[in-house]
Amino acid sequence: MTLIVQLTLVSLVPLLIVALGGLMSEKSGVTNIALEGLMLLGAFVGVWVIRDLQNATNPLPMQLIYLIGIIVGGLVGGLFAMTHAIASIKFNADQTISATAINLFAPAFAIYTARSLQGAQQIRFSAAFRIDKVPFLGDIPIIGEWFFQKTYISLFIAAGILAFVWILLYKTKSGLRIRAVGENPQAADAQGINIYKIRYLSVFASGILAGIGGVIFVVTTSASFDATVAGMGFLAIAVLIFGNWHPGRILLSAIVFGFFRTIASAYSAIGFLRDLDLDTEIYQMIPFVITLIVLAITSRNSRAPKAIGQIYEMGKR
Repeated sequence: MTLIVQLTLVSLVPLLIVALGGLMSEKSGVTNIALEGLMLLGAFVGVWVIRDLQNATNPLPMQLIYLIGIIVGGLVGGLFAMTHAIASIKFNADQTISATAINLFAPAFAIYTARSLQGAQQIRFSAAFRIDKVPFLGDIPIIGEWFFQKTYISLFIAAGILAFVWILLYKTKSGLRIRAVGENPQAADAQGINIYKIRYLSVFASGILAGIGGVIFVVTTSASFDATVAGMGFLAIAVLIFGNWHPGRILLSAIVFGFFRTIASAYSAIGFLRDLDLDTEIYQMIPFVITLIVLAITSRNSRAPKAIGQIYEMGKR
């Protein structure tokens, strides 16, 4: 049981962070299906920085290197997200098309750049970021084993981001403005709210969280980056929809999807699943089949922001 919980947490954390990134953008009315590409771009640069810092003559402490990689990946995700923001907000482009362009651009950019600079597309690093035991907290029965032993600092970063996003959206004036812009931008404009500023900042925040999630996903699940994040960005969109655009429900949704992804990626380490002796492909299909089923069931009850995907033109009613 402890192993399943710990593995689920590894999948849950990047899903939760990236889905919260999607929430930030879409609460302001801007569709962001570019999460996959933004994750990949953030992971590419963040992991590259981690690799270089690990290979330095006098390397920094491992947890500090991990944090620097996360910050750099987040900034890269935020910068690339601004191209989506400029296209969809300033030039009134179709938000789906500009986001799709980022998803197509990201792997090509990562592969071309990596091959040009180092002769191979794989970026290898030392995946030695796991914390064996958090002092004091790791001694708590059951909870200590689940959350504070053999864990990553990214688990606590995700908890902090979840709390921050919930407080921002539902307990602050800025959050009220973001939600107002996503529901009725014309009414928000009449109240003196700068629609464009709110949307730019929201999309930027979305890219930052996607980039952070990309770095965390790669570092906690692999020892190399190979120009892919295994569809986690698209799963995060499903988590966002299943979570009905609310932070608390997104957390529950991420737990469900994280559990099924654990089954898909680590079934051989779980005794009773290994004994079933099913083909690997069957396990790998599980999270995506679940995604299709969940989206089909929940689409009717969707509570998406009313102005999502709509182009806003000042003065138009």
